[in-house]
Amino acid sequence: MNAPTRAVSVLHVDWTRCDARGSCTELLPELLRTDPWGYPLAAGGGSDVGVPAHLEAAARDAVGLCPVLALRLITPAD
Repeated sequence: MNAPTRAVSVLHVDWTRCDARGSCTELLPELLRTDPWGYPLAAGGGSDVGVPAHLEAAARDAVGLCPVLALRLITPAD
């Protein structure tokens, strides 16, 4: 039996800034999906999603590449 993957940080989507370009959902299909209008949602719904260690680099890329700064990566030290 595999141990559950533990989140090391949280990816937050600020929908007030987002303009639904979709690059984050392309970079993080394991964590994000799009709603019918193209806005990103956490795979389980909502604006926050836990990021496991093996996806941390992809999450940082998504944050850095968001053209409207609608993503934020929150780590326990923040």
